[in-house]
Amino acid sequence: MRHEAVYEVVRQIPSGMVASYGQVAALAGSPGSARQVGYALAALPDSSNVPWHRVLNARGTISPRPGGAVITQRLRLEREGVRFGQDGRVDLEAYGLAQEGNEPVERGV
Repeated sequence: MRHEAVYEVVRQIPSGMVASYGQVAALAGSPGSARQVGYALAALPDSSNVPWHRVLNARGTISPRPGGAVITQRLRLEREGVRFGQDGRVDLEAYGLAQEGNEPVERGV
């Protein structure tokens, strides 16, 4: 999977919404390649305008990584209006992309 294909999909995630690594992989034309999405996002330079912070794991949580990226990701999402539960999860039904494409789901919030 080309990294640019991942970046094109991630750029389409609207502010205030999230997608899982698996959804991004499927939308980029490589279903089952969630791990490769993670590699592509990890390769982004700090100066990138790709909204990497809008990609979460399938449980709706931020995947652990070294450094302060977990805090940065959460703060960016909260600034966009995404709410986290006490368990650190994002309600994917409220903030996630629709399963059948890149259309936002109706928010129940």
